[in-house]
Amino acid sequence: MALQSFSFAAADESHTISGTVRDTGGNPLAGATVVIKGTFKGTVTDAAGIFKIENVREGDVKLIFSFIGYETKVSDLTVKSDTVVNVILVQTSVMTDDVVISATRAGSNAPLAYSNVDKTILEKLGTASDMPYLLTLTPSFVETSEAGNGVGYTGMRIRGTDASRINVTIDGIPLNDPESQQVFWVDLPDLSSSVDNIQVQRGVGTSTNGAGAFGASINIQTRGIENEPFAGISSAAGSFGTFKNSITAGTGLLKDKFAFQMRFSDIKSDGYIRRTGSDHQSAFLSGLYRSGKSLIKANIILGREHT
Repeated sequence: MALQSFSFAAADESHTISGTVRDTGGNPLAGATVVIKGTFKGTVTDAAGIFKIENVREGDVKLIFSFIGYETKVSDLTVKSDTVVNVILVQTSVMTDDVVISATRAGSNAPLAYSNVDKTILEKLGTASDMPYLLTLTPSFVETSEAGNGVGYTGMRIRGTDASRINVTIDGIPLNDPESQQVFWVDLPDLSSSVDNIQVQRGVGTSTNGAGAFGASINIQTRGIENEPFAGISSAAGSFGTFKNSITAGTGLLKDKFAFQMRFSDIKSDGYIRRTGSDHQSAFLSGLYRSGKSLIKANIILGREHT
């Protein structure tokens, strides 16, 4: 008996996509990423900016070209044979968060007791309350309020230490009053709306601003400049006749050099205790200039209080 077997195999015809990635000056971009959208197929360009993706099936594909510091580009292709694609990426400016090198913050390996509060938490607590009431969930923190609802004159203690031994800085600049050594938060209503993050250090910390840091330190970092223009209006209402209205706007980065943003807030409250009403206004103005090797940023914080 003779046995014969026959096998047939059918496969989709595959092709190669190759090409170069360069900048607007014609210089090759080594290490640029080239990926077929929706697949795991991809590669990076070599030192000459050349890439090659093999075993690409016929049909429509989207190629995504990306490189750090350049705008991402998407190219639509119909693959019927080996295809060559030459792409030019345009350089873009990205304004990242500020990098502050100072001795007023504790790192992850520092032998200190501290808590970090970021802007997502502050936004959730984004009431008309002053800063001490927004930090109330940090350990060993006790807040007080003359009006009973956190608006108006407020105070705090950390580990039992009063405010005269708690050093407070904004972007590394001391905020404590030179005479009383305290911070009058009533003069800075709605400051939290312009804050990116806060670090609270309990006990002797990393502050370089003298004996004011003996009991604790509070380091406040304001928000950075946004890359894109924006505008917003928000309103909130609460118990005891408390209302908060604010306006925010920013230009985004202009001509890769300038940027401005602002916030204005109006806060009113009758207070929990009689005759402790508040009528506050505050403003935050920020401007930035960036050259090739330097960056200058200026903040103006204004506050008006009537209690």
